[in-house]
Amino acid sequence: MYSLKIIFRNACRHKLRTFLTILGIIIAILAFGLLRTVISAWYAGVDASSASRLVTRNSISLVFPLPVSYQEKIRQVKGVKTVSYGNWFGGIYIDEKNFFANYAVEPKTYLKLYPELVISSDQKTAFLRDRKAAIAGRKLAERYGWKIGDVITLKGTIFPGNWDFVIRGIYKGRDQSVDETAFIFHWEYLNETLKKTVPRRADQVGFYMIGLTSPNLAADVAVKIDETFKNSLAETLTETEKAFQLSFISMTEAIVIAIQLVSFVIIIIIMAVVANTMAMTARERISEYAVFKTLGFGGFHISGLIFGESLLITMIGTVLGIVLTFPAAKVFSKELSAYFPVFNVAAETIYLDIVMSFLIALMSAIFPTWRAIKIRIADGLGRIG
Repeated sequence: MYSLKIIFRNACRHKLRTFLTILGIIIAILAFGLLRTVISAWYAGVDASSASRLVTRNSISLVFPLPVSYQEKIRQVKGVKTVSYGNWFGGIYIDEKNFFANYAVEPKTYLKLYPELVISSDQKTAFLRDRKAAIAGRKLAERYGWKIGDVITLKGTIFPGNWDFVIRGIYKGRDQSVDETAFIFHWEYLNETLKKTVPRRADQVGFYMIGLTSPNLAADVAVKIDETFKNSLAETLTETEKAFQLSFISMTEAIVIAIQLVSFVIIIIIMAVVANTMAMTARERISEYAVFKTLGFGGFHISGLIFGESLLITMIGTVLGIVLTFPAAKVFSKELSAYFPVFNVAAETIYLDIVMSFLIALMSAIFPTWRAIKIRIADGLGRIG
């Protein structure tokens, strides 16, 4: 207990220096936590992927469509439980800055495949009955103030024209990992319009979503589906939902690596700041350590005082930094929800904050401790006065 009092008083001896060091740690932990959360948000789609779902697309590129007639052949493959399909619509709401994901899907099978999209039974029924109906995620509806019954017009980019939809439901995510910013409507509505305006683009889908009877069959089913359409005009590439999501991540891998490097550079910088503070502190107290040695205190006690002070300062900054990370992430999520629909501070990020803080505290105290232990009593006492 007495040693703790000494550590606390030593830490408060130069209040301004201690305050500035803690402030630096807070900012560093806050920045580190937000950058790690950005990386987590980047992989949110991968983490939310189901092992019992496959995605089939054109083997050349996602840009090229597949015939909707493939649905029945896919359904006949052993191990396939449910088949749904859809198109990326790419519509714009009012202007380009209002970006959000919007899909045309076969609604009945889609909602069956994605039970994580929670919607009330009456809203679901209304959505399935009306071909011009759409459902929106909770966050998306809140961002634009949409309500049930509102008519929303999207300007098509891939499918030109103005498309009107009636909001019949607002879904919520089953948990925090579910994207609540998507806009989903009937594929049949899109297809019927294309038959009238651009017939050559009708009866085609961008991708199939496939539910399996067992996740263990994923590899075999994927091979069988691709073999079914081998040497056809539109060959397929079937992969797990996780692999499908990772294929998008791989396109921006350089950015993710850059963010990871920056996050660790921040830790190195703050380690240098804390190490500088502890080095200054130890240099100023060399004479006091000499007195401790004269009184019989050994290297263990002296190192305990230095490591304890470093740990106290670092932990205060870390705790405050972690506490501030949550409201900062909330603001960040609100402002950039179009780009990061799932932006939650993961438990792993907090654990990493704590581990890094211990590392900073220990590394920063090594050299000052070594110097304090090695100094001779006569040399230390010689600095008094």
